[in-house]
Amino acid sequence: MTIAVFHESYRPLLEARLPAHIEPRWFSSRDELYALAPQAEIGWFDGLTLPDMWGSAHVAKKIRWLNTNGAGVENFPLAQLRELGAVMTNGAGLTGPAIAEFVVLGVLNFAKGFADIVRAHDRREWLTSTPPADELTGSRALVLGAGGIGAETGKRLAALGVEVTYLRRNPGPGDLGPDGWRARLGEFDWVVVTVPATAETNGMIGAAELAAMKSSAVILNVSRGAVIDQDALVDALREKRIRGAFLDVTSPEPLPADHPLWGFDNCLITMHLSGRSTTPRAPVAAERFLENLARFERGEPLLNQVDLAAGY
Repeated sequence: MTIAVFHESYRPLLEARLPAHIEPRWFSSRDELYALAPQAEIGWFDGLTLPDMWGSAHVAKKIRWLNTNGAGVENFPLAQLRELGAVMTNGAGLTGPAIAEFVVLGVLNFAKGFADIVRAHDRREWLTSTPPADELTGSRALVLGAGGIGAETGKRLAALGVEVTYLRRNPGPGDLGPDGWRARLGEFDWVVVTVPATAETNGMIGAAELAAMKSSAVILNVSRGAVIDQDALVDALREKRIRGAFLDVTSPEPLPADHPLWGFDNCLITMHLSGRSTTPRAPVAAERFLENLARFERGEPLLNQVDLAAGY
């Protein structure tokens, strides 16, 4: 028998479809999860708080396969999983459409001056002259990272007439690679950050990169706050060296109420909400898990398998 540990909410989607040799054990509380995790050979620990999920993974010393719905895996014990010879799969693509739509919201907000319109509405003021309103057709976007979120974002921006260029580790025709993108930053109106959080991407947007951007450019971050040097961003926004920033992520989170980013009219903070959706994802996640379970038992590569050395 193979012991597999799941949150109780997945029982209706999984229990009747698990092979006979899989022994499911269900948790609904933190204490139950921490009691079951050390027994798990297969673990899907989503369902409680993020710290509970990350912490329980540290005590799963028998784990052979760890699954999560999230795309970012930087808080999991990746080195420990490598030492155990385990594999890990993530939820890349599950939240891609929702996050990509949020990026489009951010782009349209700045293109149409929508935040100024909302502020006027809150003041009950009828504007007699509209804020500057740009059309997206013909503008250019650089999407840093071409994974599930980046690809979905680029597809939607392209449909609105935006010329999209991707930064990829292994660039194809028309893409930019790790060595060439910084010299091209001044060509883009929208810089969209969707890279995974790794030691390599930490602080990849700093003072030099912000200085290289157009003064009319907007940076949009749906990755992790640490990817952007936040102090450098504060300076750039305060001095209006770039047009603005749309930040779904910050460092730290929650962002303290007295942080200067809250006070800039050219910065919109959306509190790490971009992946939220009322569209049910659990059935899709369960189907993906069951497909991967069949692959796992056949010794085949898993869908959305994490490179534990690279961290994504």
